[in-house]
Amino acid sequence: METFIRTLIVDDEPYSRDELKHLLSAFPTIKVVGEAESGESAIISAIQLQPDVVFLDVEMPKMNGMKAAKALLELKKVPSVVFATAYPQFAAEAFRYDAIDYLLKPYDEEQLQETVHRIEKKFTTPFEQDIGKPQGKLAVEVEGEIIYLEPKEILYIVRDDKVTKLITKSSEFETKTPLKDLESRLLSYGFFRIHKSFLVNLEVVNRLSPWFNGAYQLEIEGRKELLSVSRNYVKALRSRLEI
Repeated sequence: METFIRTLIVDDEPYSRDELKHLLSAFPTIKVVGEAESGESAIISAIQLQPDVVFLDVEMPKMNGMKAAKALLELKKVPSVVFATAYPQFAAEAFRYDAIDYLLKPYDEEQLQETVHRIEKKFTTPFEQDIGKPQGKLAVEVEGEIIYLEPKEILYIVRDDKVTKLITKSSEFETKTPLKDLESRLLSYGFFRIHKSFLVNLEVVNRLSPWFNGAYQLEIEGRKELLSVSRNYVKALRSRLEI
């Protein structure tokens, strides 16, 4: 029985494929079983190699990563997808294809580690872990204890060094859970990434105002501080807010 996660790397640039393959070699649970240089060859390779996960570049000639992801969903064995690209503006569209993650180039080792952790969690965590979990609540480990939070009570989440802070309407909590893990669990509750380090509950946004150099600021319900929206995320945020 295989204990590793079969992985396919798709990128039209050989250097990018080699770099990602090298970085993934540090994780014993990940086995790269193949590479592809285009969206078309990715589909063929996925049929032949039956990967569990596909690391998929977005900007490729002819069939781009988004079209390839859509085609992968039609296969008999549907692989999970991690988009790996230099273009953050495609993030909102990426999660329409049930992507595990959206990994930005140049690759950051800490972010890649978080991504692999999420992949491992999906393929190795037993279903039984959800038994007894309060429905509709977010389970977070805080100071060695598991607490359950109502997503609607969370205003925003910020990653500060190696600590993730959850800001609620009445309190603040610190956890070591990676921001990307929380992002994947809160997407369906209206949360959106506005910065590399910030995840915001869009239901509590009062105002979006231009700042400088293409960046924006968010005013959050019940808070005095303004949150910075990186210009790399502005287009996707405006689209999500239907502006």
